[in-house]
Amino acid sequence: MKKLFYLIAKILILLVLLFAILPRLLAQDYKTQNVVIVTLDGFRWQELYRGVDPALIDSKYTENKKEIQKKFWAETVEERRKLSMPFFWSTLVTKGQLYGDRDMGNRDEVANIYHFSYPGYNEIFTGFPDIWINSNNAVQNPNTNVLEYLNKQKGFENKVAVFASWEVFPAILNTKLSGLMVNAGYTDFEDNEAGERLKYLNELQRKGPHYLGDTRIDFMTYEFGKEYLKQYKPRVLYLAFDETDDLAHAGNYKMYLTQAHQEDSFLQELWQYLQTDSVYKDKTTLIITCDHGRGDMSPKGWRSHGFWIRDSGQTWMAVIGPDTPAEGIIKTQTTTYHKQLAQTVAKLLGFDFKANAGHNVGDAIESMMMMEKMEVSK
Repeated sequence: MKKLFYLIAKILILLVLLFAILPRLLAQDYKTQNVVIVTLDGFRWQELYRGVDPALIDSKYTENKKEIQKKFWAETVEERRKLSMPFFWSTLVTKGQLYGDRDMGNRDEVANIYHFSYPGYNEIFTGFPDIWINSNNAVQNPNTNVLEYLNKQKGFENKVAVFASWEVFPAILNTKLSGLMVNAGYTDFEDNEAGERLKYLNELQRKGPHYLGDTRIDFMTYEFGKEYLKQYKPRVLYLAFDETDDLAHAGNYKMYLTQAHQEDSFLQELWQYLQTDSVYKDKTTLIITCDHGRGDMSPKGWRSHGFWIRDSGQTWMAVIGPDTPAEGIIKTQTTTYHKQLAQTVAKLLGFDFKANAGHNVGDAIESMMMMEKMEVSK
């Protein structure tokens, strides 16, 4: 009887151990060791895929029409979008994937019903649309986010960082509970080990223009993030740009286009650095997206978004990295949702956020991580 008891005990122990390690055994071994996420607040899929909008050029929202036409206008959509966003339409389209080109039948959307910023960012990072996240007020987010989750994993401790233009991000990512390093708005970066360049950026942002109130200009956010990347070598970095949305709300189409063009250049410089630094080269996935879309029914509708503005839940996303097949524009007649991004990021890094988050997190976007036969346009 004792022998039978010990045999059963051993079998149970072996089964417990097997179930403990099975998820890791079944997990696909990806090359991605680092992830960089960038969002362009309120930037429309229409400008990304079609380039400058002729209806908006001809509207009251564009000053110096001839200047914009000279810089961004061309006869074909393919030429126009390359003038506006050259990094997207050279590097990303040839080496990565682009989702949400509705002219090709592919759709990308937010799952939340509100179609504005805080609900959009909550969806991206917590993996589900929370009906109670329904304003842009700096209310502490009660939901666990994927950045917080990753920051607690072995090898990622204090290796997750956020630099954001919008001052509400410490609430969106609930730094009081999450413990994440979030530098947002015109907040100085404070660390005793900070290099001279980061200290200088603190001084520079105090002297620079504050024309968006407490919201920092994107140039400063990018410079902080880039210098932090170089000095601290984070495993996960998130850069949140803001000005495209503010300029659209202001009805300034010229500066909306100009700012998007500048942020495209930031992305190009960032990707070039990631491909030359030994810590990141061939081991880093870059994901780029937005938090919501904008109206498309009239030039006036472009200025706004929200559940009351038709089509403003229509979005886009792009990805490039060592595990992502170079499929270019995704043409499958399918829909991706931003609630899928949290699990996608976690899975690329070898983790299962969905199994640990305790709520209805969206599934990972498998096409970003495995070879699938797709019709593409280069």
